[in-house]
Amino acid sequence: MSPRELPIPSHFDANTVGQVWRVPYQERAREAQAWAKQHAISPAARDQVRTCLTVIDVQNTFCLPDFELFVGGRSGRGAVEDNVRLCQFIYRHLATLTEIDPTMDTHTAMQIFHPVFLVNEAGEHPQPLTAIALEDVEQGVWKVNPAVANSLAHGDYMALQNHLLHYCRTLSEHGKYLLMIWPYHSMLGGIGHCLVSAVEEALFFHNLARHSQTGFEIKGGHPLTENYSVLRPEVLDSADGRPIAQKNAQFIKKLLAFDAVIIAGQAQSHCVAWTIDDLLSEIRACDPQLANKVYLLEDCTSPVVVPGIVDFTEQADAAFQRFAAAGMHVVQSTTPIANWPGFPG
Repeated sequence: MSPRELPIPSHFDANTVGQVWRVPYQERAREAQAWAKQHAISPAARDQVRTCLTVIDVQNTFCLPDFELFVGGRSGRGAVEDNVRLCQFIYRHLATLTEIDPTMDTHTAMQIFHPVFLVNEAGEHPQPLTAIALEDVEQGVWKVNPAVANSLAHGDYMALQNHLLHYCRTLSEHGKYLLMIWPYHSMLGGIGHCLVSAVEEALFFHNLARHSQTGFEIKGGHPLTENYSVLRPEVLDSADGRPIAQKNAQFIKKLLAFDAVIIAGQAQSHCVAWTIDDLLSEIRACDPQLANKVYLLEDCTSPVVVPGIVDFTEQADAAFQRFAAAGMHVVQSTTPIANWPGFPG
C-alpha cells in the first residue's frame, strides 16, 4: 500500500513553534485516539513497511531564538522554520511513521567543551566559540582549569591535562573539527534541554495515535569527550588507552533493522552530519546498499551560522552531497513520501 497523507490536526499552530509552552497531554491523548479512529490509522505494530523518523537534538537550546545555541542558518530563522515543516511532516505521515526516535543533547557544566574546563595564564576562561587547536594546548595557551580536577578526576590534575593534549591530537589526526568551546547549553534539568514544545506535542500525538513508544536517545553526558553524533562520541579513549566511551551499537542495530530511516534535526553541520556520517560508516562496513533506505529531510535542518564569526553552510552542503553520492536520498518534507525515490511500499 502506498504511503498516504493525512490532514494536519486543528490543534497545531505554526505561530507557536518558536515558543515554550506546556503540552496538554490528556487532551491530546483523547484527540489522538479519536484521530486514529476517524482516519483508520492502524497500530504501528501492523506496519508491513517499518519506517523510523530520527529527529536530532530538536531542543530549545538549539531551536528557539532566545536560547544559547539557536541554529539560525543563513536566514536567521532556520530552526524555527525547520520545525514548522517537521511538525507538519509528522502529522501528515502519522500512518506511515512506525516509530519516532528523538535524540537529546545532554550536558552538565564541567565538560571539555564548556568555558570552565580551560584557563589561560591569566586564569581566564575561553570565550564561547573559541576553537582550541592542538598547538594551543602544546604551547600552553590553554590548559585545564585546576578547579575542575576534584570533580572530574579525583584531584588528578595531570591526568586531565594529559587527556586534553591527547584529545586535541586525536581530533587532529582523524580530521575532526577542532575542539570548540560552546556556550553552556542543553543543561540537564534546564529548560534548554527540553524538546521544542510543538515537536514534543507532535511526538506525543504520534505515540498515542499509533501506539508506538517514542524512543528517546540521550547523548553528550561524558565530561571528557564531545558527542556530536548520537552514534559515536568524538574520542573514545583516554591518554593511557583506557576506554572512556563507546559507540551506540544498540541504536545502530535498531536503525538498520527498519525498512526506511528518515533523518532531520539540528544542526545540519554538526550533530546531524556527524550522526549520518557514522551511520554511513556502519552501513559501508556491512552492506553499502543499505544507504538506499536512508532519507535526509533537507528542509528540516539548518547549519550553524553566527554572522561575522562562523558559517558552516558550505561544510553542511558538502556533507549532504557526499551522503547522496553514497546512495542516501536528499528529500524535501513537502514532497509526498509516495513520490520519494525508491521508498518501500
